Amino acid sequence: MSEKNRPKKTGELHLSAPADKAAGVYCNVASIAHSQSDFVLDFIFRLGKEGHLVSRVITNPGHAKALLVALQENIEKYEAKFGVLAPESQPEILH
Repeated sequence: MSEKNRPKKTGELHLSAPADKAAGVYCNVASIAHSQSDFVLDFIFRLGKEGHLVSRVITNPGHAKALLVALQENIEKYEAKFGVLAPESQPEILH
């Protein structure tokens, strides 16, 4: 089994990923929408005036908030190690 496909232990979760998912996708624009029961996160690759959806994640509000907290914690760790991110380095977020 390749390193990419080897199950990873995250807490008590053993995570494995098929090669096409493990490679990941790149996005430089994100779109966020919500209803009472769901948050929809669209990840988009934009080149000039053209763009295409590379991934859509639909989750519940509680998980969206937990993701927000986890992202904030990771950004703080990143900035402590590499320096504060300048506002112009931040990608476009559509609401």
